[in-house]
Amino acid sequence: MAAPVLRWGSGARRWVFARVDGGSCHRRGAPTGSTSNRIRGQSSVAQQPLHTAQKPRKGEHKWAAVVGLEIHAQISSNSKLFSGSQVRFSAPPNSLVSFFDASLPGTLPVLNRRCVEAAVMTGLALNCHINKKSLFDRKHYFYADLPAGYQITQQRLPIAVNGSLIYGICAGKKQSQVIPKTVRIKQIQLEQDSGKSLHDDLRSQTLIDLNRAGVGLLEVVLEPDMSCGEEAATAVRELQLILQALGTSQANMAEGQLRVDANISVHHPGEPLGVRTEVKNLNSIRFLAKAIDYEIQRQISELENGGEILNETRSFHHKLGCTMSMRDKEGKQDYRFMPEPNLPPLVLYDATSLPADADPQQVINIDQIRETLPELPSVTREKLVQQYGMLLEHSFTLLNEVGLLEFFQNVIKETRAEPKRVTSWVLNTFLGYLKQQNLAVSESPVTPSALAELLDLLDSRTISSSAAKQVFEELWKREGKTPRQIVSEKQLELMQDQGVLEQLCHSVMEAHPQVVMDVKKGNPRAVNKLIGLVRKATQSRADPVMIKELLEKKLSL
Repeated sequence: MAAPVLRWGSGARRWVFARVDGGSCHRRGAPTGSTSNRIRGQSSVAQQPLHTAQKPRKGEHKWAAVVGLEIHAQISSNSKLFSGSQVRFSAPPNSLVSFFDASLPGTLPVLNRRCVEAAVMTGLALNCHINKKSLFDRKHYFYADLPAGYQITQQRLPIAVNGSLIYGICAGKKQSQVIPKTVRIKQIQLEQDSGKSLHDDLRSQTLIDLNRAGVGLLEVVLEPDMSCGEEAATAVRELQLILQALGTSQANMAEGQLRVDANISVHHPGEPLGVRTEVKNLNSIRFLAKAIDYEIQRQISELENGGEILNETRSFHHKLGCTMSMRDKEGKQDYRFMPEPNLPPLVLYDATSLPADADPQQVINIDQIRETLPELPSVTREKLVQQYGMLLEHSFTLLNEVGLLEFFQNVIKETRAEPKRVTSWVLNTFLGYLKQQNLAVSESPVTPSALAELLDLLDSRTISSSAAKQVFEELWKREGKTPRQIVSEKQLELMQDQGVLEQLCHSVMEAHPQVVMDVKKGNPRAVNKLIGLVRKATQSRADPVMIKELLEKKLSL
């Protein structure tokens, strides 16, 4: 039997229970194709005109874009923010709902200690000032997946304020230069998540799943210090890495654990800021960059064609690659913020203010949490550069690709090859194959042990570089063979018999007298040609260094 779900009867304005018995129930709304709930008031795609923005022509007025972000990160906690309900992704609908989550009369919130500690830890990692006293508020709005008719948040006095996030933008012709940038963090606040609305168009009904209702969120508000999609996407990726390093959020965007709202406006430099639009519920870093860049160009095109920008909420349609109007914000909604009467002020302590007789289980010590902060991504990158001598941009790549740093470190542990060679193979060959086939590191058919064994063969001059690439290609076929087995079966070992190599060099020189004459005249390219001819005769099984030594010896006679 299917799990019960709540149905919102829009005509009668009431809650009813329903069962989903395998009907075609799909979700329309979050146009990024994610797990987030339908955005309030979104219109059908078919009803929206498609705007095609044009870049301004050279010589026209320059424009400056301003981008600010509001990021919602789901806290890694076993239970919800104010109830003991379990937090689990993809659980049956309405199977993780307590009486408080459903807003039944007489239920009261109980603050989750783990969520508070996660907020403090995140604030410290982001250079925020932690408020020793913060307050909870009710934010009122009415929608089917918010049973109480309000959300508990921190509007007046959040738990952390005035922080900063440093990230790096790769620039230059080969993206080989990392430019550090800083975005200010206005505040970090604790709040509840809402449930999910699933829209069944075939039956013209909306089904409500409250499993997510009441899950703890960290809302991180970034000041409008960014100017393009790339900067915003890089800042969000850096924040994602920090949250994952801290363990305060898994920040898995595919599961809706990290969602971004982008506020965007354009103006002429030196003039007041323009009217901003908000693009809601972006849960892919790639779509975030695309949505912001599209919206910037749309606004520029609109203004240059004599139009005006509306203060509105928009959504991003990833298939069409454009933003679409949802609702205007000219008449600002009154959320009727009020103090949460059922929660006292949240009081935190540090080493100087902690009462001598305080029960450690009943208080949260900011300094104690500060001491437990793990290594942050910026420190990890510095260590990689210092320990392995890699370029800074390579350290960024290792951290930005999920699982790649762990793969690299495992290869380093198991191989005798130099770190520089390991870095080259992991970032160029291995990562290149992954991107070519659109695979994650965890889906790779080549294990760290296999790559380490291959690099050992290359490092010991058992095989050549070209043979190593052949072996890697065979490893990628998932046939279960080791590099040594592949080398043996395909006879890819370098020829070690010096007598045979001397005879081959002699034969090549006799067959190409003109090339030999060019070498004796001092043409360096001719030497490389001779080496290539000998390697061709050995099917690339000869060591080019040894061939060069033998040729030079014969040419000097």
